[in-house]
Formats: sequence, structure tokens, C-alpha cells
Amino acid sequence: MKITVMTADEQILNLDVDPNESVENVKALLEVETGVSIQQQQILFNGNEVNNSQKLSAIGVKDDDLLMMTVSRAGAGAGAGAVASSGSANDLSINTDGSAVNPGAFQQHFRRDSNLMGRLFQSDPEFAQVILGNDLNKIQEILRLRHRQRDQLRRQKEEEMALLYADPFDVEAQKKIEAAIRQKGIDENWEAALEHNPEGFARVVMLYVDMEVNGVPMKAFVDSGAQSTIISKTCAERLGLLRLLDQRYKGVAHGVGQTEILGRIHVAPIKIGNIFYPCSFLVLDSPNMEFLFGLDMLRKHQCIIDLKENVLRVGGGEVSVPFLQEKDIPSRYLDEEKYSKEASSSGVPPPVTSGNNNSSQGGASGGGSKDSEFESKVAKLVELGFERQAVIQALQLFNGNEEQAAGFLFG
Repeated sequence: MKITVMTADEQILNLDVDPNESVENVKALLEVETGVSIQQQQILFNGNEVNNSQKLSAIGVKDDDLLMMTVSRAGAGAGAGAVASSGSANDLSINTDGSAVNPGAFQQHFRRDSNLMGRLFQSDPEFAQVILGNDLNKIQEILRLRHRQRDQLRRQKEEEMALLYADPFDVEAQKKIEAAIRQKGIDENWEAALEHNPEGFARVVMLYVDMEVNGVPMKAFVDSGAQSTIISKTCAERLGLLRLLDQRYKGVAHGVGQTEILGRIHVAPIKIGNIFYPCSFLVLDSPNMEFLFGLDMLRKHQCIIDLKENVLRVGGGEVSVPFLQEKDIPSRYLDEEKYSKEASSSGVPPPVTSGNNNSSQGGASGGGSKDSEFESKVAKLVELGFERQAVIQALQLFNGNEEQAAGFLFG
């Protein structure tokens, strides 16, 4: 059932609990949400304080009922005294930064109660996994992060309340109200996407197929957004094709970044399915991308990317090869995608894997201002307490929209 808890500072918390849950376990959940220790909490229902050992159903709590949580200073003193007398192993209190005074005791308190762990898995699965682990530092890190997030949410609510009483003729106040309304629409849109389009938040695995290049098995990255078929220098050397490199076609490939073109291999056999096809390659000085099957060869061999059947059809359909599942793609290939994304966000020219890749003698990438703008957004969100990698992924997910990324991280 769902219950609502109002704290002394008028914070509203919605909890999903079992009707037979004890009041003490509810307090433990509130300790995680508010940072107020169990010893300091007083739970009131219909104006009467309830005991830790009582069950919610026994005291008459029903679905959508409201409980009040107050903070007892006397309880805080008694709790501190009890800890001092019984030893730090039983100390479940919380520091001012949100971390546990005794993380080991805090962890064991949750582990010993299967019902409490079940509630935690529903409300905060990430924290539940950390509790089941063996890294106490990670527990402290998550507790501090949740504390900062609660503070941020509380400040936002205070700002929203202040806007309700703002001068209607104050231009700055009206701008803030407009921003709050826009953010609310974004949040509602995000929640609708979570419900109706959850796969949109999952990582998309790129398209790879098995091929043979010059008799050597390869996993080719199929990219219709790349103008040319690309092979790295190290890969060409391993396949015995570097001796055919025509250096008259040197240049620079421009896409997300820029990479040096070492030359061109005009023709080499590739085997798709059981049929051989002639293929030409641009050779790039890019160790992070081995072999990319680009638009030039896709057009030449009349390829069809059939996502319904999850196959690549070659020669107008005479050969069909399945796209590889994630488990069949070596981890180093997935790391290439990660490298490409991180490089594009940090300003380091990544391997040319998509976009219009045009060959020219020289040229430079003009993304410096965009990179500095991206870094400033990353810095702002990191200051809110989020990890840098999570911030970068969120910004990339929402195409650099800072507000949407922040809403996603808080969600």
C-alpha cells in the first residue's frame, strides 16, 4: 500500500510499504530519505504517537493514509547515550553530510530485515545493491549523494513556494515561473516516455555483421551514415593489405572530428555469407576503429538494412547475414563506441564512424566553442553532486539539453 509522510519541515514523502510492516522499518526508510536517525523520529497517526514494534495494519493505517514525523531532541540525546553505552556497533545515526556514523552497523541493520530490503529494492534499487555489496565507502558515497539530492529538491520546493508569493510585475520572478512551468512540462514528458517508451532510455547496440576480409574473419561495423568504407592501418596490416596502400589518396577525413587518411586500397575481396564481393577501403590512422562498412559499399552492392528481420541483405537480397547480438560483440568493439562518445564530448577528435566524411588536404574541426559549452554544462551538474560520467551520459541522451539531463538525473 502507499502512505504519505509529512515531516516537521513540511517535506512530503510517498512510501510504498507492506500493511504488516513495523513502524521501526518505516522509520528506517525515513532515515534514508531524510537523514534523521531512528532514535530521533516520532511517528504520529491521528495525533497519537505509535511505537516501533507496532505494525501499520494493527494501528489502523490504510492505503493513502497520512502519517506525521516529528524530530525529538530528547530522543536524539537518549539515542546518543544509548550508543555510547552499548558501543559504536549499534550506532545507526547519520552525520550532518548524510553519511552513516557507523556504516557497518547501518548496512547490517538493512541486511537483517528481508522486508526492509524488499522495500528498499522498490524505492532505491541502486542503494539496495550497494547495501548487499562489501564496499562501505560506496555506501557512504551513496548516502551523501542522496543527502545532496534531497537538499537540492528542498531548495527547489522553497523556490517554487517563493514564486507563488512573488510580485506579479517582477520580470525576473515571471521568468523563473516560466522556467518552472517549462520544466514541469519536460518532467511530465519524461515520465510519459518512461511509461510508454522505456526502450528509448536503453543503450542502442550498433550494427555488426560477420564478414571475411582477404580470407580473415572480421566483425564489420555497418554504418550507413559513413560516406566511405574504412579500415585502420593496424587492421590492414594484420589482413595483409597494407602492401596495396596507394598513398596518392592521402588527406584528412572530417566527421565528428578529423582523422588522417593514409591512403586507399582500391580493391580487395570480402566474403559475406558464402559469396565474395570486391571492396575498396580508405585507410585511416585510427587504432580505435578497425573496420567500418560504409555507404559507398552499401550502395555498390545494393545492401538492405532490414531491422524487422534484423539482417543485412546484400546483392538485392541474394545473401542475408544476421546482425550480431550484444553478447556476440567483443567488448573492445563496445569500448570503441564508448571512446567515440567520450572523445566527442571532451573535444578530442574521435575516429570517423559516422556523418559525412569528406577527404581533403588539411582542414580543422570547428567544435571548440561547442566543447566549452558542453563542459560548462557538465561542471554545473557535477556541482549538484552527480558523477561526471553519469552527467556526460545524461547530456548526450538529451542532446545537450541541461534541464532535461538534470531532470533525468534527479529522477
